[in-house]
Amino acid sequence: MRRLFTVLVILGCFWPFLLVADTASLLVGPPVKGTTQPASEQQTIDIRGFESPRESLKSFLAAMEGAKNADTDRINDAIKALDLSGINVLIRPEVGRDLVWSLYEVINNSGIKSKRISARHDEKSPYQLKKLDSGALRMIRDEYGRWLFDRDTIELLPAMLDEVSKNKTKVGKNNLDSLLPWHLKIRNQLPEWLRGNHFLLELWQWLGILLTIILGSLADKLLSSILSIGMYLWSRWSADFTTISRPGDWLRPFGLMAMAGIWWLCLNLLGLPEEWLVVLLVAVKVLVGISGIWGGWHIVDLVSDVFYAKALATPNKLDDVLVPLLRKTLKVLIVLIGIVFILSNLNMNVNGLFAGLGLGGLAFALAAKDTIQNLFGSISVLVDQSFHVGDWVVIEDVEGTVEEVGLRTTRIRTFYDSQVVVPNSRLITATIDNMGKRRYRRFKTTLAVTYDTSADKLEELCEGIRELVRINDYTRKDYYHVYFYEMADSYLGILIYVFFSTPDWGSELRERHHFLMSVMRLAEKMGVEFAFPSRTVIVKRGQGSVVPENLESPQDKEAIWQQARILARQTMQT
Repeated sequence: MRRLFTVLVILGCFWPFLLVADTASLLVGPPVKGTTQPASEQQTIDIRGFESPRESLKSFLAAMEGAKNADTDRINDAIKALDLSGINVLIRPEVGRDLVWSLYEVINNSGIKSKRISARHDEKSPYQLKKLDSGALRMIRDEYGRWLFDRDTIELLPAMLDEVSKNKTKVGKNNLDSLLPWHLKIRNQLPEWLRGNHFLLELWQWLGILLTIILGSLADKLLSSILSIGMYLWSRWSADFTTISRPGDWLRPFGLMAMAGIWWLCLNLLGLPEEWLVVLLVAVKVLVGISGIWGGWHIVDLVSDVFYAKALATPNKLDDVLVPLLRKTLKVLIVLIGIVFILSNLNMNVNGLFAGLGLGGLAFALAAKDTIQNLFGSISVLVDQSFHVGDWVVIEDVEGTVEEVGLRTTRIRTFYDSQVVVPNSRLITATIDNMGKRRYRRFKTTLAVTYDTSADKLEELCEGIRELVRINDYTRKDYYHVYFYEMADSYLGILIYVFFSTPDWGSELRERHHFLMSVMRLAEKMGVEFAFPSRTVIVKRGQGSVVPENLESPQDKEAIWQQARILARQTMQT
C-alpha cells in the first residue's frame, strides 16, 4: 500500500503539467486554414501519394496491406492519411494506430472502391467517399495540398465501426476482426450490460482500470520478491557481497518500473477516451522513465561497489581512480538516456533538439569550455597517473591527501581536515608534487650540543649516530650524512641528513620518533648535553690576558669510532 500511495502521489504531481501540455499541444497543432506558411517550411511537407482523394485512399490501403503482412513500419504511412490535429499530440502515436485499423475496417465493409473516387486534386470543398447512417467518410484538402480523412470522420469512426460490424453480412462480407485494435476485440466479446456507460466510462473500462491497478501491484510485489531472493542467495554464495551495504529500499525502482510497464500495456487495451488517456498514459510513460533512471542508478552503484571492493584488494591504485570515474560516467549516460526516453514519449522532437545543438555548436562549446577542460583534466590524470587516491600531493597552493577523482573535480582532504575541491582543468597545467610517490622520505635536522663538549666526544657522537643509521631497518644506507656542521652562537651543530623508507606519513613519523629517541639515549650514555639558547658574559679584570688551559691530547680516531659504535648498538638494544 505504501508503494501504491507513492505511485499515486507521483501521478498526481503530473496533473498540472499534463493539463498545460494538453493545452500547449492543441496550440501547436497544424496551422489554421488560410494562414500562410514560409516557402521554406512548405517545401518540407511531402505530398506525394496524397495529391487527390483517390491517391490518398490508395496510399492508405497500400500501407494497411503492408501492415497486415507484418510490416509494422507501414502503420506510420497509413497514419499520414488522417487529420489528427484534433488528437492531443502526446498520444497521437497510440491513438493513430488504433484509428487506422478502425478506418480500414469501415472502408473494407462499406463497399468503397478507389476507382470510383475522384482523381482531381484542385477541389477545395470536402470530398465525401461514403455516406453511412452514423456519419460520412470524408476527405479534406489541407493547406499543404494533401487530401486527408477529416476530423469529423475521425470523431465518428467508433459509431461507423459499430454500424458496419452489424451489417457485415449485408455489405462486402469482409471479416477483419483479427485486425481490429485489442480494445475493440475485447469490447465485441463482452455482453451488452458491461458496455453501458457508468459515470464517464463504460462499466468494462472501470473494471479494466481496477484490474490494471491490481496487476501492476502484483507485478511490483512479485519482481521485488524475486530480486530480494536473488540478492539473498548472492549474499550467501558470494564473498563480494559482504563488503557492500545497500539501503533497504534499493529494489523499489524495479518494482515501480514493472508496475508502470503493466499499466502502460493495459491502458492501451481499454480504449479510454482521449481526455483520460492523455493524462494516464503520459503519466505512466514518465513514471517508467523516472523509475528506469532510478533503477539504472542503483545497478551502477551495485556493480561499481563490487568492482571497487576488488580494486581496493589489488596493489594497483589506477583502478581505485578508474572505478569511481566510470561510476559517474555511467550515471550521466543513464540520466541522458532516461531524459531522451521521456522527451520522446512526450512527443518532443529530440532529433530537432540535437540538431539545434549542432547549429549552435559554437556557442555551446564556448559555454561548455570549462566543463570540457575539466573532462580532459580527469583523462590526463588517468593517462599520466599523476596521482592516485590516497596520495599526499601538493598542487600549487593546495596540499593534502587525494580522496576522490571525478569527471569535473578532484577532492583533496587537507591536513587540517578541510576538503578542497580542485577543478580538473587546473591539473592540465599545474605543477603537481606527488609526495606519495617518494621512494624515500628525507629527514634533516641540526643536533645542538653545548660548547663544553670536547672534540673527542663530538667525534664519538657523530660516529654513533652514523651507526644508528646503518643498523636501522627503515633508513637508506647508501646515502646519508652526519657531520659536525657549524659553530653557532650558543651551540655546536651536528647535521643529521637521512632518508626513511616508509610507505606513508604515519610510518615516517613513527620511525622518526624511534630514531630521535635512540640519538637522545646515545647522547646520555656519552655524557653529551644538548644546548639551548644562552649567552655568556666575561668580565675582564686587570691588564693580564686569559690563556686557555692546554687541551688533552686526542685519542686515536679509530678507537673513538669503535667506542661510539659499541655505545650505539647498546642504545638500540635498550
